[in-house]
Amino acid sequence: MTNWRDTGIGGVVTTIWAFATVPLTVIGIILAVPFLGRRRAFFTVGPLFARGIAWFCQVPITLQGWERLPEPIREGRQPVIFMSNHESALDPPVLIAALPLPAVYIAKKEVKYLPFVGWAAWIAGVIFIDRGDRDRAIRSIQDAARQIHGGKNVVIFPEGTRSRTGEMLPFKKGGFALALEADVPIVPMATVGGFLVLPSGSVRFRPGRYTILIGDPVHPSDHQDRDALLREVRTRIEHLVTEAKAL
Repeated sequence: MTNWRDTGIGGVVTTIWAFATVPLTVIGIILAVPFLGRRRAFFTVGPLFARGIAWFCQVPITLQGWERLPEPIREGRQPVIFMSNHESALDPPVLIAALPLPAVYIAKKEVKYLPFVGWAAWIAGVIFIDRGDRDRAIRSIQDAARQIHGGKNVVIFPEGTRSRTGEMLPFKKGGFALALEADVPIVPMATVGGFLVLPSGSVRFRPGRYTILIGDPVHPSDHQDRDALLREVRTRIEHLVTEAKAL
């Protein structure tokens, strides 16, 4: 029997439902701020968006490999930079819901001016990078490094944008410069499933599943320079993607 979500009407219904919950989730976060504070409000209410998608659109989310991370990382005593491939616009909220620790994103400063999404990002404590010119970009990286070294976990998509084909794009170097500046481990991840559930250029949600596979930490100080660090992390993410697709 055909699942109604796989039909044309089902696709329209799930898409309308998913997009309608964005402003509702952000309003919920804003209303919770006076009672929980900014950070707790976001990480209490924010994950409900992706969990609602998982339930209504039949997109189960599976996290594997977390238990293999060192205890200081799992308990939040060692800040890290999570790095993942990027298949879909749905990846950021899915990772917010899946990761057991609060982790914010690195985003260009223009994001903060977007309705709803920008408001939620500001409340969460997203680290905004000014890429307007080289000097401002350097200062932004230094400020971000101080925040990470001070205890913030962050998530970076080193491709810089989501893939239009499902294949990984070249990695940008900024995240690796940040890891070296902050002197914290990089945790490579594979985020697989988003390209089928919500591919680039589409607004229709499709039933599927998300698999997030966590790899072993990579320590920047163990590598000769930024390029060597980039190559190592990319190789690990490629292997994790292959493994996740085989699960």
